[in-house]
Formats: sequence, C-alpha cells, structure tokens
Amino acid sequence: MTTHDHGKYLPYLGFGLGLRVEHYETLLQDAGHVEWLEIISENYMVPGGRPLAWLEKFRERFPLVMHGVSLSIGSTDPLDEGYLQRLAALARHIEPQWVSDHLCWTGAHGVNLHDLMPMPYTEEAIAHVVERVQRVQDALGRRILLENVSSYITYAQSQLTEWEFLAEIAERADCLILLDINNIHVSAHNHGFSPLDYLAGIPGKRVQQFHLAGHEHGDQLLIDTHDAPVIGPVWDLYEEAVRRFGPVSTMIERDDHIPPLAELMTELEHARKLALPLLKAAA
Repeated sequence: MTTHDHGKYLPYLGFGLGLRVEHYETLLQDAGHVEWLEIISENYMVPGGRPLAWLEKFRERFPLVMHGVSLSIGSTDPLDEGYLQRLAALARHIEPQWVSDHLCWTGAHGVNLHDLMPMPYTEEAIAHVVERVQRVQDALGRRILLENVSSYITYAQSQLTEWEFLAEIAERADCLILLDINNIHVSAHNHGFSPLDYLAGIPGKRVQQFHLAGHEHGDQLLIDTHDAPVIGPVWDLYEEAVRRFGPVSTMIERDDHIPPLAELMTELEHARKLALPLLKAAA
C-alpha cells in the first residue's frame, strides 16, 4: 500500500452545498456565501455531454469534492474495476479536493440494491474493508473519505460499536472520515446508543468533512431521507462535533424535495453562525 502523505493536509473549505440540477443556474448567478460544492460522482462519470459541460463551469468558480454512492466498499463482490477507472478518470479531469463514498455495501452477486446497507461490526469485516480501501486508494492515488451511514438493523455477529468499527478501518486503511451528523442522530435513536459516545470514539485527525441533513419520523424508527431541513437535535450535535473536531468542512445535503437555493443558503448560514464562534473561542 502506498502512503499518500498529501492526504494529511487536505484543505479546510468552509461551508458548502451539494450541487443539484435544480440550482445550476441560480448558483452561477449568485452563489452568496457558498464556499464549495459536493458533486455526486456517478452523475458525471460520462464522456462529454451536458453534465460535464455544466461541471466545467462550476469547477471554474468553486472548489469541488466528489461523493459517490456505488463503490460498495463492504460488499463481498469483487471491486468493480470499470467503475474505479471511470471514477479515477473523473478525478483526474476535475481535480477535486477529495473523493468520498460510504462505509456500506450496496449489492451482492451482481445485484445492486440501490440502498446503503450497514456492515456487521466484526474483525473479519474490518480486514475485508481495509484491504479494499487500500486498493481503491492506490487506484486513485489519494486517500478517500468513508461516510457513516444510517442504519435500521443490527447484526448478531457484531463485536464492536459502529464508531469503533469506523475508527479502526480509518486507522488501518489510512483513510479519512466524512462524518454525517444526521446519520449519527438517526442511528443513535434507532439503536439506543449515545451520539456523544459516537463522537468521542472518532479519531479527530481523520475527520475531514461533515454532512448535515434532515430525516423522517417513521412509526418507530427515524429514516434518513435527506428531504427535509436539519432539526434542532442535529444542530446541537453539530455544535458538539465542532467543539470536538475543530474546523471541518461542512455542507448541507438535500436529495429530495429540493427547495429554492435561498432556503438551503439560510440553513448553511445557520451552520456558519453556530460554528464560527466555537472555532474562534478554540483558536
């Protein structure tokens, strides 16, 4: 495994948004205080065409990061080499600040479930994921970020907590972490653990990015839908994360029921107003 030392010094980007088609024109006309953009990698892994033409425009104006949903790093299926080649080609083309995906599996036996399925928290699973992360990082020539997913089931085989599992993989694979604050809140509610214990178990030197998003209340479970505003307890947990981890690039993620850009900018400004006093106090 090659150690990609430059990954230790990835920049702090400030406060950003997920790039969505609905906001293309508005963002180019008036980006307000949006400092960076996260793209869904798979939307642009095509040769030429309108998606890449739009992306070129945003690349001229904003720092970009790539966020994927199809790496399936936890699957027992072989890594998709064709997918990796396309991902690497896009990264070479747009030169993102970093590349991320999810600590999960998305299919088995060649069938894509189109969902982010949690892992069993076992030593065997750690070794399996670490080896695959190292291969992906070698293929990309850079560290990747792994994101914690929300979950609704647990495995009888699990021997560790989720945060111990994530931290151990990050350390052994020498990768970084995209900490989704909403997903911590959702999973803590669903499984009855303390979100503060989760934050306490994550190595700060590995945390490169925060996601903030909304969710839905089911009959018994919270469902990670990314289709609603961030709620109070998630903002509170975000403040605690800022206290613990310091300046970490933060973004609002909305995947459905996309509101006008101004509404997301208001949420982003709220994140900024919560974080900046804490960062100044710690400086």
